[in-house]
Formats: sequence, C-alpha cells, structure tokens
Amino acid sequence: MKERVIALGFFDGVHLGHAALLRRTAEEAAARGVTPAVFTFDRVPKEVLTGIPCPLINSPEDRADLVRRLYGIRDVIMVPFDDEMRTTTWADFVTKVLVDRYHAVHLVAGHDHHFGHKNQGSPELLVQKCAELGLGCDIIPKVEIGGITVSSTYIRRLVELGQIERANRFLGHPHTLTQVVRHGRRIGRTIGIPTVNLTVPPHVLVPSHGVYATRVFLPNGTSYPAVTNVGTRPTVNNGTDVTVEAWLLDFDGDLYGQTVRLEFYRHIRDEIRFDSLDALKAEITRNAETTRQYFASL
Repeated sequence: MKERVIALGFFDGVHLGHAALLRRTAEEAAARGVTPAVFTFDRVPKEVLTGIPCPLINSPEDRADLVRRLYGIRDVIMVPFDDEMRTTTWADFVTKVLVDRYHAVHLVAGHDHHFGHKNQGSPELLVQKCAELGLGCDIIPKVEIGGITVSSTYIRRLVELGQIERANRFLGHPHTLTQVVRHGRRIGRTIGIPTVNLTVPPHVLVPSHGVYATRVFLPNGTSYPAVTNVGTRPTVNNGTDVTVEAWLLDFDGDLYGQTVRLEFYRHIRDEIRFDSLDALKAEITRNAETTRQYFASL
C-alpha cells in the first residue's frame, strides 16, 4: 500500500500561493518517508455545476507538468469531476476517497479550500476530521505580493490583459502553453519568417492579442527564444480565427506534429494590421531584436 501526503486544490496556474502548499507536501512526505501527491479535478467543479465556462490559465496537462517539473511531485491524481464526485459529502470525500482509496496519512490544503457536496467542506472541518481520523493536517495561509493575495482569479485577469510580466511574478514561473505544432497557412515562409502554429486548447485562456517575447522548449529539452503572435493575424487572415504563432530565432527545422512548450515572458506590442507583407516583416524583425535583447539582459 502506497501511503501518501496529499495536497488538495485545483492548482490552476500552479502559482506562488500553491507553491507554499506543494513545498509543505513534499517536506512532510520526505519526513514520513511516504509519497507526496496532488489530488485535483480535470475541470473546474463550478463550471460543471453552473454550466458557465470558466477559462483557465492552463490545460490539465500543463497543470500536472508544472507540479511535477517545478515542485518534484510526480504523483498527480487527476480525477474526473463526475456525478460521484459531485454528490460525495465532504466527510466521505476525506474518508472514502482520500484515505480509503488513495491512502492519505496527511493532508495539506489552502486557507480558502472548500470541497465535497455543495462545497460544504471547509479548512476548519478538514482539521477536525483529520484529528478524529488520526491524520496529519496543514492549512496554508494566503500568500501576498505587494498587499495583493496571490490567486488564480487575479492571474487570469492579468493574462487576459496581456500583463504577462506581472502575471509571471504572481505565478513564480513563466506563463505556459504546451501544444502539438499544427500546419498553418505557411505565409511566414514566403517572407522568410517560418513560424510554428499552436492552437489554444478548449477552456484555456488566450493571452491578450499581441506580440510577445517567448521561449519555445522542444521535446529534446533544447529551447529557443521566439517572437510569438497571439491573435487573428489581421494582415494575412480573415481576422476571426485565434492562433498562436511562434517564430523561433536561430532555429531551422520542421516541428510539425511535435509537442512543444511555449513560455511567455514579455508583451512587446498589440496586434495591428499592416498595409503590406513587407511592412509586417520589417516590424517582426524589429520585434525579434527586442526579444534577443530581452533574453540577453536576463
């Protein structure tokens, strides 16, 4: 039987507030000689219950990857938020799911974590239940930066506004999008600027339309600075389909069909329509220089 110290939460963005919780989980697991784990859902319970879409900072795959890559917690239990989960009382969630099914010996949750049917479970009730069951329990207080509580809601707003540098401060890492490279319209190649095309997964936030200094990580672990356009490509397109197009600087090769990780670092400019492809190329070349200078200054 694999005993676990389990962190509870949705972990959208895997931000600095979550970091305190994940570090505590890893620490307690190491002290006990058991497995650190995260328990989370594949989609936001509120979205399932209300039917109102809740665009997220990351896809479920990126959430799991960030937890593993940044905090070393390999065991990410991602459960579908289905009828069973929706109707499970908070007490049964602790005893029947976390303890009986996943062998929790210690639980870690945030100061505002609510769980179970109708969100009736609270941090206070969790502490009481753990004491009753002989489990360890930690409730992690809120984390603030400059008097603002670090929260997924606040970071979502920053991403939507294109305030990527500020979002990254609250995340504690660059905003991330991992996706398979798709075929685009290959217009970039005709002007000597070949790009990789990524689509934003359903239910994931698209950063504010514009051009960003980014870095692209390839499957073999190498990475390249890139100029990335998020938007509808008004100069070359019909102006409706949102795409994420990255021009990898100093890279030559075909990445079609491969999965790459795109990290956003800085908003360079808003998306604008150019009168000609030559004008577009000149501007992207300037953006490339800005991107090189940005990464050289880090």
